[in-house]
Amino acid sequence: MKFEGTDSYVATDDLTVAVNAAVTLERPLLVKGEPGTGKTELARQVAQAMGMRLIEWHVKSTTRAAQGLYEYDAVSRLRDSQLGDERVQDVRNYIRRGKLWEAFASEERVVLLIDEIDKADIEFPNDLLQELDRMEFHVYETGETIRARHRPVIIITSNNEKELPDAFLRRCFFHYIRFPDLETMKRIVAVHHPGIKEALLTTALTQFYEIRDQQGLKKKPSTSEVLDWLKLLLAEDLSPEDLRRDGVDALPRLHGALLKNEQDVHLFERLAFMARRQR
Repeated sequence: MKFEGTDSYVATDDLTVAVNAAVTLERPLLVKGEPGTGKTELARQVAQAMGMRLIEWHVKSTTRAAQGLYEYDAVSRLRDSQLGDERVQDVRNYIRRGKLWEAFASEERVVLLIDEIDKADIEFPNDLLQELDRMEFHVYETGETIRARHRPVIIITSNNEKELPDAFLRRCFFHYIRFPDLETMKRIVAVHHPGIKEALLTTALTQFYEIRDQQGLKKKPSTSEVLDWLKLLLAEDLSPEDLRRDGVDALPRLHGALLKNEQDVHLFERLAFMARRQR
C-alpha cells in the first residue's frame, strides 16, 4: 500500500515519495521542519491511510532511551517484599513495557511515532541504534530477548533544536518539510475551512506571508497558526476590507493568533509608529 495523503492531510509529492521510500527500505523516516508544519500529524495520517494502529512516544527533555524499551520498578518490588506480597516471586510483575516493546509485541504491523527526538539528551538517539537496527532488545531482569513480530513503520520528528549524531542519521531516510507555498497553503486551508470566500482567503494569506517575510521577526507564524487565525476571521465575519492595513496600524487583526511573543508585537508597533511619523 502506498501513502498518497488523506482527505484531511495535504501531502506534497516529495513528502509522499519520502514516506513510501522509508516504508520500502524499512528504515525510520526522520522528518524535520518548522514547528506547526504537520510533522506529528503526518504519522497519524500515515497510520490512518495504511490501516495501521498508531503508537505515540512523545519525547521530553528528561526522557531516556531505555524508557522506550521497558522500566523495572525495583522500589515497588522492595516495598511488596517487605509486605510479604507473593507477586515479588515473579519479576515480570514489576516490568512496565515501553512504546518500543509495545510496537515490537504487536500482533499486527503498527506505525510508531517518536516525536521531537531532539528534545532529549544528545545520547538518546545513539542509545536506540541497535534496537532500531536489529528490531530486538534484551531484558536483563528476565533474561528474555524481545524481537519485533512485524517491523513497524517508524516516523521520527525533530524541530532541529540540536544536531543528531551521524551514526543515527545514517540509519534513517530523511525529509525536510518545507513551509508551504501559497498554492499548497490554499489546498491546506480548503481541507480545514471549506467554503471560505476567495477574496478573504487571498487577502488573509497575502498578509500572512508578508508577516512571515518581515525582517527581524523572532518567531514566524506557522501553518497551524494561520489556520487558527482564519478560524477567528470567519467567526468574527470579517471582510477583506477589515484586514487591510494602511501602515498606521501595522498589527494584523486578531494578531494574537499569529504573533506569539512581545518582541514581535513591538516590532510591528514600531513599524506603525515610523509610518505615522513619515506622514
